[in-house]
Amino acid sequence: MKKLFIVLVVLLLATVVVGFITPSDYEVSTSIVIDASPAEVHVWVGDLKKWPEWAPWHAADPTIVTTFGDKTTGVGASQTWTSAEDGDGELELTRCDPATGIAYEMAFIMDGERMPASSSMDYEVVDGGTQVTWSMQGDWEGIMPPVLDGLFKLLTPMMIEGDFDSGLAALKEQVEAGA
Repeated sequence: MKKLFIVLVVLLLATVVVGFITPSDYEVSTSIVIDASPAEVHVWVGDLKKWPEWAPWHAADPTIVTTFGDKTTGVGASQTWTSAEDGDGELELTRCDPATGIAYEMAFIMDGERMPASSSMDYEVVDGGTQVTWSMQGDWEGIMPPVLDGLFKLLTPMMIEGDFDSGLAALKEQVEAGA
């Protein structure tokens, strides 16, 4: 029992040290090649009303209710969402170009706390079509207790990459099917 207690104390101390010394900012990025032109990809990415057909969150969380802003395409297009499972959020496009992709500012809202992030979906013409790279950057500082900032930075890629990968796979399927 004493050895178990020592191991737990060492793990707790290691967690605290890692949390304090690891920077709190994070970046997640993943890519896929879609057999289509950037403009064909953009039909699905540049219109927020099409996101439920490929974005991973709607399939994973049936409680999501999305409300669209006055615009759903182009710079300034926006949406908000509520979810009984994963919290609420908001998103606004800050760049929307059929040749290069989109960028957006978003925030998850959990227990009244805003967790902002900057994201983009960039298009690059490559052999075989268009490489779409989905990225997200943010910072946990000030959102989590200081000891947890660095830990959340280390965990964020694991929390986000799987969603991005499944969303890109669904996007590829939609675009290549010509749906």
